[in-house]
Amino acid sequence: MFSTLMLYQESKTTVAHVAQIDESQLPDGDTLVAVDYSSINYKDGLAITGKGRIIRDFPMIPGIDFAGRIIETSSDAYNVGDSVVLTGWGVGETRGGGLAEKARLDANLLVPLPEGLSASQSMIIGTAGLTAMLCVDALIEGGIKPESGKILVTGASGGVGSTAITLLHALGYEVTACSGRIAQNTAHLTQLGATELIERSELEEAAKPLEKQRWAGVIDTVGDKVLAKAIAQTHYNGVVACCGLAGGFGLPTTVMPFILRNVRLQGIDSVMCPIEKRTTAWKQLTELLPQSFYEQASETIELKQVPEYADRITKGDVTGRVIVKL
Repeated sequence: MFSTLMLYQESKTTVAHVAQIDESQLPDGDTLVAVDYSSINYKDGLAITGKGRIIRDFPMIPGIDFAGRIIETSSDAYNVGDSVVLTGWGVGETRGGGLAEKARLDANLLVPLPEGLSASQSMIIGTAGLTAMLCVDALIEGGIKPESGKILVTGASGGVGSTAITLLHALGYEVTACSGRIAQNTAHLTQLGATELIERSELEEAAKPLEKQRWAGVIDTVGDKVLAKAIAQTHYNGVVACCGLAGGFGLPTTVMPFILRNVRLQGIDSVMCPIEKRTTAWKQLTELLPQSFYEQASETIELKQVPEYADRITKGDVTGRVIVKL
């Protein structure tokens, strides 16, 4: 028997309990992993609180990320004792996830724990960090260089935003951080590398078709009006990497920035990202993130605290990453 967070549906309400289960209750797969650490992402928060229709089949073990050690496998890709990382692929949504002391899945969904990275550090990075790296790569692939101009990062206090700021700073970009909690997080965002801070309310006003050009590139985790405003303010030949919907899934904009300023809107998905691209991104993250990042941008909790923190993360009341020690 081992511990897991289990989600149930009672009278159409999602309820989370720490439960004891055995291995027979895990999903099928060719590899069994002893989970050392998991984490809580915004999507996990929506799933655990039931505020978003993330999970449709109950009961379910949530947790879209985990890091641990292989204890059984029939795959030729890994050996018993290998350290691995899992992010995405629908784990914690359509099949049992990482908020448990053990997880079973197919080995082709795993990536090796990068050399020089601990299990806890990999979860400080997690889906949020992988997404941030893919966003930064999209700007680079779009020709945005440090000398191109300022980069706007929205939702800057969250996991994706804080990691993106750190990565951009390490690469020599000038970063403007946008957050709804600037007053509380000024020191934190500045330490990560932001050189300018703006309140989210500044970008929540209805956007004109075109506005003054402010951003060479944008990494947006918010969506809706904030994304529309950022697009309208993006430079000619600028790139906007869109990866989240914390503020809504709408996009009240026009074609004007795209056809008159040649702005590129690049969607970013880390859930189904191919293994080759994941492996490259993890290598980049290991090389670019300084030791100080792991000390500044995370908080470690126990499994029993997860429901409380899941609720807080959906309310925007969490800065950086929340790591769960299993």
